[in-house]
Amino acid sequence: MTEAAPTHVVVGTAGHIDHGKTSLVKALTGTDTDRLPEEKARGITIDLGFAFLEEPGLTIEIVDVPGHERFVKNMLAGVGGIDLAMLVIAADEGVMPQTREHLAICSLLRIKAGLIALTKADLVEPDWLELVREDVSGAVRGTFLEGAPILAVSAKTGQGLDELRAALRTLAAAVPPRGTDELPRLPIDRVFTVKGFGTVVTGTLTAGTLTADERVEVYPNRAEAKIRGLQAHGRPVTAARAGQRTAINLQGLERTALTRGDVVGLPGTLVPSTLVDGTLELLPDAPRPVRTRTRVRFHVGTSEIMARALLLDRTELAPGETAFARFRLEAPLVARPGDRFVVRSYSPIVTIGGGTLLDVDPPRFKRRGPALVDHLSLLKTGSPEAVLEEHVRHAGAGGVRLTTLAGRVPFGPERLRGLLEGLKTNGRVIAFDRDSVIHADSFARLRGLVLDELTAFHRANPLKPGMSREELRGRAGSADKIDRDKARLASHEVRLSAEQQRIVDLLESVFDRAEATPPNPEEALGRAGITGDEEHELFQLLVQSGKLVRVKDTLFFHAKALDAIQGKLVAFLRERKEIGPSDIKDLLGISRKYAIPLLEFFDQRRVTARVGERRILRAG
Repeated sequence: MTEAAPTHVVVGTAGHIDHGKTSLVKALTGTDTDRLPEEKARGITIDLGFAFLEEPGLTIEIVDVPGHERFVKNMLAGVGGIDLAMLVIAADEGVMPQTREHLAICSLLRIKAGLIALTKADLVEPDWLELVREDVSGAVRGTFLEGAPILAVSAKTGQGLDELRAALRTLAAAVPPRGTDELPRLPIDRVFTVKGFGTVVTGTLTAGTLTADERVEVYPNRAEAKIRGLQAHGRPVTAARAGQRTAINLQGLERTALTRGDVVGLPGTLVPSTLVDGTLELLPDAPRPVRTRTRVRFHVGTSEIMARALLLDRTELAPGETAFARFRLEAPLVARPGDRFVVRSYSPIVTIGGGTLLDVDPPRFKRRGPALVDHLSLLKTGSPEAVLEEHVRHAGAGGVRLTTLAGRVPFGPERLRGLLEGLKTNGRVIAFDRDSVIHADSFARLRGLVLDELTAFHRANPLKPGMSREELRGRAGSADKIDRDKARLASHEVRLSAEQQRIVDLLESVFDRAEATPPNPEEALGRAGITGDEEHELFQLLVQSGKLVRVKDTLFFHAKALDAIQGKLVAFLRERKEIGPSDIKDLLGISRKYAIPLLEFFDQRRVTARVGERRILRAG
């Protein structure tokens, strides 16, 4: 039985080094989030720490992030899945450089709400505290924290902790529930092993639901595993839901196969890519413009990947400006359209901007420019129907499978199916192969190419019933009508002249009369007065019609002769139970030249089964 899901939110700390984030979290929850020996020795947070604040009917998970500028990349790995930000500012120091950078990062990631905690309030006078409040109010003006609660607290004396808990409860109650129609996705922020259990990964489940015993895939390396066990907010559960801090015990994967930045999802549902398109927003206080092909540090979820920023409609982006950009990544990225990202400069390492991903598997336009900008403009501002149609259109003549499409669009599988039904009803997309679709324009172009190719083929090869599917796929991608492995125009029929019909009838008669000792193709054609081998078009007419059957290489039998031989063989085996090469030679009056290929042919036809050098009648 699945547990009822409690109300839960994830709160991320933010703020300058040594402003008391970890001490505040410990005072609130009783948990010391500094877990590394180096953190204990140096008295600073280096990596992510986690703690829980239990309230009636509510679980608040607090992600404690490092404040030191050298560890901002670790901070970024922790804030990607949070619901609320708690900006921590020491009352005795006020707003500092990492305060501003962390605030900018939270703003770039579109965190919508939070509060400000003025720590170490016991160290300052009331007048000073009021000055700091005014300074903080000015610093957050124009951001998502404008007008947010500013609470003076002391981890040492307990001052203001009750008010802080109450404010967190109030903010948590206003957090909207996460959507259920989403593919599950968990960006990994920690990987470790537990004795007796094996590999464990943790992260915030950003979307969907994961259940125990479910098969999952870890991207980008596409390593499959089974969920052996789950914990959400520190408790064993049978299912984890979007928004929960989740630990997954993965069966079948070694610790060394995983790293921070990998993503856990369902098999085949996410798209690893080294090329993504989106908007790029440069912060107003970015130190310099970004020129096209600038090397940057690209942060999405818990990953950091080096990339080149390619501006699409200009050569330079000034601070405070926004433009479309393509990012050429130096390692595969796993993300979805709509994900927010943060960009930091290569050197010096500072946050300079961010944006929204629009296309995680973009089409390769021959030239970047207006066409790509138009494509991205539609993805940014178009209706869901228009966005979906655009993705199907750019899948081209090969169409796209629904599972692949689900990883490219900014909505869940249920809505995807509903939108597709509407587009199919309106004739904008066409379904094929049960789980694939093609755009109507692509289908029309493809049909024209196919008709042209088949018309030319039939003109050049009037005696052939059709073109092989592989040849047609190589030339045009599909077919008008397919008979087994041949494609032809629906109107095409093979028409023989009187002389051609005479030769075909004679060839068939030669093989029919030969019964178990047929001639080779060259000899049979020679008897009809023509030269050639089994590839001769008149000989192939008999093969394609099923009247002649290839038994091995250039050995062909008439279909009626094979049926007669099979009847004799089965009758013999029912009486004698087994048969060998010498037996079939005597049974049919043939040489070894025919005997061995016939025995192998009936093995392949599953009439007989080989046991050593002899055959028995196959059961069933």
